[in-house]
Amino acid sequence: MKENRVVVTGLGVISPLGNDVPTSWQSMKDGKSGVGPLATFDASAFDSRIAAEVKGFDPALYGMTSKDTRRMEKFVQYAVACATQAITDAGLELEKENKERIGVLIGSGIGSLRIIEEEHKVYLEKGPSRLSPFLIPMLIVNEASGHVAINFGLKGPNSCVATACATGSHAIGDAFKIIERGAAEMMVAGGTESCITHLGVGGFCALKALSTRNDAPQKASRPFDRERDGFVMAEGCGLVVLETLEHARERKAKIYAEIVGYGMSCDAYHITAPDPLGDGASRAMKEALKDAKLKPEEVDYINAHGTSTKLNDKLETVAIKNAFGAHAKKVMVSSTKSMTGHLLGAAGGLEFVVCCLAIEDGVVPPTINYEYPDPECDLDYVPNISRKAKVSVCISNSLGFGGHNATLVVKKFK
Repeated sequence: MKENRVVVTGLGVISPLGNDVPTSWQSMKDGKSGVGPLATFDASAFDSRIAAEVKGFDPALYGMTSKDTRRMEKFVQYAVACATQAITDAGLELEKENKERIGVLIGSGIGSLRIIEEEHKVYLEKGPSRLSPFLIPMLIVNEASGHVAINFGLKGPNSCVATACATGSHAIGDAFKIIERGAAEMMVAGGTESCITHLGVGGFCALKALSTRNDAPQKASRPFDRERDGFVMAEGCGLVVLETLEHARERKAKIYAEIVGYGMSCDAYHITAPDPLGDGASRAMKEALKDAKLKPEEVDYINAHGTSTKLNDKLETVAIKNAFGAHAKKVMVSSTKSMTGHLLGAAGGLEFVVCCLAIEDGVVPPTINYEYPDPECDLDYVPNISRKAKVSVCISNSLGFGGHNATLVVKKFK
């Protein structure tokens, strides 16, 4: 059976660096940090009191009324906003399309914690009869895909992924395969997250996973740097419109890039820690390159998972060396989490958008806050300043709790 070629024609971003694609991308190229003192709630009792929060988001700009937003948690609002951006960017006139051939696959690592906290308090103080009838629809992660489909009338394949920090990449990879095999003509795909709450921050603090560089928030996320001490919690969304090349050509769409490879694996090692040999991540990269029919030396840029935690950055470096051999020292590697913080389930969606823009713009975003080289992290991390470079092929890595690994390969469309 002939497989469809799949291209990227629309991008949407809500991030700590900006509430659209151009603003977020320019901030990354400029090496700006979206991290600051945590403003959502009083965090004085927490070990980590910093976060990369979305700022100035207005759901009304995307047609959401106050009634809508009372029934939609932030992660769902971000998804609707990003889908609106991506569909508009793709130049789609949905009334002219067969909506039964357009699907949605949006994931979230956690979904809503805020509504659980709020309604649990109601339950304790007033009893079960006072619980909101919207509690369940507001907290379940598939509602992001559901609301986007309802909002745009998209009746094709619809699903949701929840694989922790690998979620966004798995969602895009699964959507790619749905189109490739002909089960849909177009898909809106990616990840969304908003769980900067008492429980969310408290839980990650209890894991000792977060940076406690509270006195210098913009310096806190420092992937691959010797002085890294944990990741910075972030929120936001990154979505793309994927479609068959044939359909994109028929409607004369702008094509950002072509998605050509998807690899996934499991460490099967530990509930939070990565495999000590980097085996799982390495196999995901190898599988993605095999799927793309590309050799390691053809890859120009790797958007690394790069969380700024001691183990992740060390072992992702090992995994890249295992997968790329001698080319590992030549390929450009950067972690945009140094600027955005860690968007958890939305990270892979945002970072795939970054890869598409790196190809289009010929610019590799930097790893900021890279000040003290770590002898165990010895690749070209594009330190501190973005780099103009010809980018024809890049990969995006996402490595999640539970040992979930996902790698996407995207290349310049020819």
